Amino acid sequence: MRHGKKGRQLSRKSKHRWALFRSLVTSLLDRERIETTEPKAKEVRGFTDRMITLGKQGDLHARRRALSFIRNKAVVSKLFDDVAGRFRDRQGGYTRIIHTRHRVGDAADMVAIELVSRQGPKDAKGAPHKQEQKTEKAAAK
Repeated sequence: MRHGKKGRQLSRKSKHRWALFRSLVTSLLDRERIETTEPKAKEVRGFTDRMITLGKQGDLHARRRALSFIRNKAVVSKLFDDVAGRFRDRQGGYTRIIHTRHRVGDAADMVAIELVSRQGPKDAKGAPHKQEQKTEKAAAK
């Protein structure tokens, strides 16, 4: 029985697993969208939400706690200055998982995990794509 053993093992030792989570959270907060396998994305979602909550707190203790997990000062600065401000009125659910494809080598389910308030894709002129314009109009109503 697995009493008291939450989380996925992902076929890795614990140190390797924690390094993987740190790396994925850092990349997600830096790029705001990454592609990975579905189990990894589901695990990273909780860590990312926790880091954004620390960013919303905004005090020195929260910044030091975020630095102990992320360990990249530029990403932590972006988290506290930019990302946390976008989620000021949101109570949770800062990430979205979108199924994209099956990986060619082993047919693993690949997903894109992104921040909900991510800036949408732009066309060559700098305007949002038509799909983005539709969602903006619906949100305005």
